[in-house]
Amino acid sequence: MPKSVVFLQIKRCIKVAKISTLENKVVARISRKKSAVIMRTDFEDLGGYDQIGRVLRTLVVKGKIVKIGYGLYAKTIVSVVSGKRVPLKPLPSLAKEALERLGVETGRSSLEKEYNAGRTTQVPTGRVIAVKGRISRKIGYNGTFVSYEHLPK
Repeated sequence: MPKSVVFLQIKRCIKVAKISTLENKVVARISRKKSAVIMRTDFEDLGGYDQIGRVLRTLVVKGKIVKIGYGLYAKTIVSVVSGKRVPLKPLPSLAKEALERLGVETGRSSLEKEYNAGRTTQVPTGRVIAVKGRISRKIGYNGTFVSYEHLPK
């Protein structure tokens, strides 16, 4: 058998062995996802609750993802300004996406409505999200969290 054929066979075996760990399966699934928000329930079929939690915790420590809430994580990129890992999207976008995935109906806040109507010149930060129904979930990272206001029914 030629040496190049043996090398290719060994290389294929390494790839198969590398993908077989739970952490590598989770990383592969995260990279395939189009959504910037990752939920713990996205990986229910790969392992148990605690096992998935340990893997996600190690990925947070490694900087591959950032925790934005209970069971909620976000993909990260390297910041051009600071060189640190930051979420792929801004916090308001992540929060709205996470709430939609959780089944909570969102809308424009009163601050956004006033600014768009021209009644104020103060630009809203986007950290106030209007929601229908009751919610008590904290969504944020690095000490910055979104707050909620209730939409009229």
